[in-house]
Amino acid sequence: MPLSRRKFLKGAICLPAIPFIDLSLLVSSTDIFKGSDTFSRVRPTDPLWPSQEKWELLNKAVHDNLIKIESPWAPCKTSQAGTSCAELFKNLKNPYYISDNPALTQVSGWLHAWTSKPSEYAVVAKNTSDVVAAVNFARKNNLRLVVKGGGHSLLGTSNAADSLLIWTKAMNEIVLHEKFIAKGCEEKQEPVPAVTVGAGALWIDVYDAVTTKAGRYVQGSGCTTVSVGGLIQSGGFGSFSKNYGLAASGLLEAEIVTADGSVKTVNACNDPELFWALKGGGGGSFGIVTKLTLKTRQLPKYFGAVFGKIKANSDAAFKNLIARIIDFYQDRLFNPHWGEHIRFYPDNTVHIQMLFQGLNKKQARKLWEPFCDWINSVPGDYTWEEKLETAHLPAKRLWDATFLKKFAPEFIITDDRPHAPGKNFYWAGNAEHAGQFLLSYHSAWLPAYLLEKEKRNILVESLFSATREWALSLQFNKGLAGAPQEEISAAKDTAMNPAVVDAFALAIIAGDCDPAFPEHDPGLKEKDEADRINKAMDKLRKIIPDAGAYVSESNFFEKHWHRSSWGSNYERLLQVKKDYDPQGLFFVYHGVGSEEWSDDGFVKLR
Repeated sequence: MPLSRRKFLKGAICLPAIPFIDLSLLVSSTDIFKGSDTFSRVRPTDPLWPSQEKWELLNKAVHDNLIKIESPWAPCKTSQAGTSCAELFKNLKNPYYISDNPALTQVSGWLHAWTSKPSEYAVVAKNTSDVVAAVNFARKNNLRLVVKGGGHSLLGTSNAADSLLIWTKAMNEIVLHEKFIAKGCEEKQEPVPAVTVGAGALWIDVYDAVTTKAGRYVQGSGCTTVSVGGLIQSGGFGSFSKNYGLAASGLLEAEIVTADGSVKTVNACNDPELFWALKGGGGGSFGIVTKLTLKTRQLPKYFGAVFGKIKANSDAAFKNLIARIIDFYQDRLFNPHWGEHIRFYPDNTVHIQMLFQGLNKKQARKLWEPFCDWINSVPGDYTWEEKLETAHLPAKRLWDATFLKKFAPEFIITDDRPHAPGKNFYWAGNAEHAGQFLLSYHSAWLPAYLLEKEKRNILVESLFSATREWALSLQFNKGLAGAPQEEISAAKDTAMNPAVVDAFALAIIAGDCDPAFPEHDPGLKEKDEADRINKAMDKLRKIIPDAGAYVSESNFFEKHWHRSSWGSNYERLLQVKKDYDPQGLFFVYHGVGSEEWSDDGFVKLR
C-alpha cells in the first residue's frame, strides 16, 4: 500500500475495515501452545505467520484499531543530513512526541544490549475488549506480544521487532471517588478516597485531575510522561515517596486481561496473589493491566525545593564534603519530609536537588543553615558555583502548567507541538532522558545501617572511590528507611524486593548519549565510558555485594536479576506466573519466568 510522507513520518497506517468476519480465521485449529514444552514464536518470514486476511479480521474485531507500523526513522538511512531526519531527531527530545508514536520508545537503546525497533502491528486499544481480542489473537497464532503505555522501559521491554504491540495509551479515562471499596471487600475494608485510571494514562494526566483540579494527592511518578500502569507494576517511586511510600502500595484494585483472555477484577479479596504480584512484580509479565484504582491522600500545604552546586578545590576537601553531606543527611534529612537526590561528580562538584513536603520555605532554609555555615567557614576548600536556593509553592500548583509557566518557567519544558494539551509539560531536569541511548546503568539500594557512625567512614570512602570513575547519584526518595511505619508495612505487602524498606537511598551510576534510532555504532570513547561506569559501581558494591536493585532501573547485564530485583519474593512471583500464564504468553526481558526463554522472547528453552 503506498504511503504519503505525512503518514510515513507519523509511523503508522490503518488497515481497512472488513465487512465480514469468519471468526475461525482469528484462531488456529489447534492451540499452538498445547502439547509442547518447547517451541518458537512465529516471525513475519515464517509460514505460520498470520495471513493478511487474519490481520484484517483482527482489525475488525478491534473496531478498526489495528495499525501496521512503519519505521519513522527510515529517512535517516538514506539522507542523514535530510530535513526529515533532522526534524525527527529534534522531536525525539520531546517525550510527549515519543509517547504519541507506537514505533518509538523513550530510551532508544543500550550499548551492546538492545536497540529500539518497532513491532509489525499494533492494536491501539481503546477499551478492554480490544485488549482481549489482541491477547487471544497472539495466543492462538503464537505471536510475540508486547505492551506499551508511555514506553519508558530502560531494558527495552516495551518494544520488540516482529511482534504484536498492545498500545494502551488511549486507555486514559480518569474517575475520582469520594468513597471507594474494592469489589468483594465490602465487609473487610472501609471506604477511602480514590481515583480509577486507565492503564495508559500518563502521570501528568492523573496529577492534573487529582491535584490541580481536585486538591488531593496520589503517589505516582516524578516524571510526568511515565504511564500509570507501568509504574505501579514496577513498584513505583515519586519525589515524595519517603512520606507516601511506594506507588504500588496505593493500589486498591486492578482490571487485568490474563493469558486465557479472561478479564479479572483483582484486589485483596479477589485473586489476592495476582493482585499482590501486580504491586511491584514487573509490568507485562502476568497479563495486560487495563485499569487501576489508587487511593488518594490529603494534600500538604506546600511542596518545595532546595538546590545548589558546590565545588571542592581538592580531592581531600571533596571527600570531607561527602562525609559532611552524609552526616547532615542522617541528622537533618533522614525523615519523611525530604526526597529526591544529591549527585557527586568526578570533577569534585556536588549538585543538590532536594524536594520537601510538610515544611515551608522558611523552615527548610533554617534547617540547611548549619550546612551552609560550614561551607562558608572554609572558603579555601569550597566554592558555591550555584548558591543554595530554597523555594516553595502551594502543593496544589506543583503540576499546574499554567501556574508554572508564569511563576517558574525555568523549571519546566512545555510540549510545543501544535494542538498539544496545555497541561503537557516535563521537568527541565528530565530533558536529557528523552530518546537517550544508554551506555551503562546500575542501581543499588544502600541499607540504612551504613548511616551508623561506625559505618559512615566506609560509606564515604566507597562513594569517593566510585566518583573517581564516574558521577554517582543518591536518590533518597527511592529508599523507604525513614518513612512512616504505616508505609513501611504497606511496602512489605508488595512484591518489591524487601531490601527497599531497609534502604535510605538508591544509588544510581549511569551514562548515556544522544538518541540513536535504530542503529548505533559506538566508538572507543563510548565503550571506555561504559567501562568506567561499570568500574564505579564495582567499587560501590564492595561494601554492598548483595544489594538489591530497583527493577525499573536495573542493569541489563545483571546475572542474578531474580535476587537483585525481587529478593526473597521471586519464588512466590514465579508461582503466580505459573498459575496465570503457564505457557509464557507474556514475556519481558528479566521479567518473572523469563529464564525459560531466549533473551528476545521468541524461543522457549525449557
